[in-house]
Amino acid sequence: MLENYDVVLASKSPRRQQLLRDLGINFRAELIEGIQEEYPESMPADEVAQFLAIQKAKPYRLKDNELLITADTIVVLNGQVLGKPVDAVQAHAMLRALSGKVHHVITGVCVTTANQQQSFADVTEVEFAELTDDEIDHYIEHYHPMDKAGAYGIQEWIGYVGVKRINGCFYNVMGLPVPRLYALLKTF
Repeated sequence: MLENYDVVLASKSPRRQQLLRDLGINFRAELIEGIQEEYPESMPADEVAQFLAIQKAKPYRLKDNELLITADTIVVLNGQVLGKPVDAVQAHAMLRALSGKVHHVITGVCVTTANQQQSFADVTEVEFAELTDDEIDHYIEHYHPMDKAGAYGIQEWIGYVGVKRINGCFYNVMGLPVPRLYALLKTF
């Protein structure tokens, strides 16, 4: 699969890179710096991740044999988009807000070649247990989740102790809905 393509993953995320490697796809990670992750304020929260994944693909000029994968993950709580926290205080506030509640993790994925582009968004529902301030502080201090939407990684300590249940794709919560991406890549 994809033997005719030079696959490019436009992401610095070690989690996305590992998931793509584990899928058995040879790729190179290449990220154009300075791409703004902005979206219209009026945009419904459930459309933001896919919109951003498409936006991330726009600056790339692809050769005929290149296939680009871009992705963006957001957390949505009560219709509000939670991006990546800027500091520990914001991370704590995000995790406090998620504590004891159900939220949605949405990853938008865009696959682009010189001749075509296809995109989708995958949604996973996540229910958090009640978290104490000490648990939140411990997680932030030891795992530094400032590079993660919603200030957490499900594959880390907080996922072990804080996630009561999920409905949907676990890998989507990690940042790349591997089953849907694989199905889409088979069409190229």
